[in-house]
Amino acid sequence: MTLSRTARWTAGWLLAAAWALSFPLLSPLEPHRLWGWCAACGYLAAAAATALGRRRAALGAALLGAVAVPLLWLVLTGQGQSEVRVIERSGRLLLESGRLYVEGPAAVEEYTPYLPGMALLGLPRALLGGGDGWVVRLLGDARIWCAAALFGSLWAGRRLLGAARSPLLPALVASPVVALPLAVSGVDLPLAGLCCLALAAAAAGRPVVAGAALAGACALKWTALPAVAVVVALLAVCRGGRPAVRCALAAAGGTALLVLPGALLQPGEMWRQVFAFPTGRAEVPTPAGSPLPGHLIAELGSWGWYLTVTLLAMGGLAVALSLLVRPPRTLVAAADRLAIGLTAAFLLAPAGRFGYLALPVLLALWSRTVTVPGVSRVVTGSARLRSPDGRPEARNERSGGHFA
Repeated sequence: MTLSRTARWTAGWLLAAAWALSFPLLSPLEPHRLWGWCAACGYLAAAAATALGRRRAALGAALLGAVAVPLLWLVLTGQGQSEVRVIERSGRLLLESGRLYVEGPAAVEEYTPYLPGMALLGLPRALLGGGDGWVVRLLGDARIWCAAALFGSLWAGRRLLGAARSPLLPALVASPVVALPLAVSGVDLPLAGLCCLALAAAAAGRPVVAGAALAGACALKWTALPAVAVVVALLAVCRGGRPAVRCALAAAGGTALLVLPGALLQPGEMWRQVFAFPTGRAEVPTPAGSPLPGHLIAELGSWGWYLTVTLLAMGGLAVALSLLVRPPRTLVAAADRLAIGLTAAFLLAPAGRFGYLALPVLLALWSRTVTVPGVSRVVTGSARLRSPDGRPEARNERSGGHFA
């Protein structure tokens, strides 16, 4: 006998509460512990409301406890992971000198392991000056702009797909997958949002929009590169070679426009801080050291580092071959393929954190919040929601709905 929907949602909120409670007990970081207490209260209230049949009240309680209260408290009190200050420092350096990286960093907190696009999210704090009032903290905190980038991208993706509002999306935001990074750092959320937007634009037959979103993602972190291959493959199989090439050119051109100035101005620092530091090859060891397979192998010695890099390359090659042999034909399939590729990369990277795995989970769950059950999201042949010039085209009656 299957569980009722109410029982499943109640169990889900209780599971989220148990996960949140592990942070006050196990985490050494104060922002994580505070989030854990607030989120656990919100999730428990959500479970109680769900059991009473008050689903909207449950969702509100979860969003309040896991997102609104801890985020505002941490922002207004100036607490958070070091990534927040790193992004804001990049914005300040960009505004003051046109540079992005500290020259010759001697400590972990002086490294900026992000590409130049991330500095744009730190510009608001720099533009607001050196004040420390609550308005400056609220409007200047990088987490607020990371959240804005995420939600703006998800909203734009839904509009491109013409998807109806789904209660699953607010639930996804309230879940630990989004709520925890949103409250304590926010650094990976813009990347996730832009990847979702690129996938949505590709599914809707908008190659230039997809390429622009990919350029934005690739200008934040180089881990966005697998998204380019997946999105281009989706466009190629569903729309043809020309839209796929247009997307690839837009992505390459936009990335170059955003990244090359910083690379030309500080080539050595960009290599040291963006590539060598995250992979454990810089003078200062990276703090990303969760006991994932790649990190454990790299810890065995220099040969271990080369072995895990080889395994990482083989994993990337396997995903690339899968795109050639069996390219994704739907939005969900493309999101799942990208999630699989990123999961393999994070597991096999020489240095990584468990928190990185939230990105592939978010991609896989998000794609299902914008897909109507029973309606295909693949575009092949003449069965398209819109042609490349924006005109509506044929509807495939066998699928039961428009193709997107």
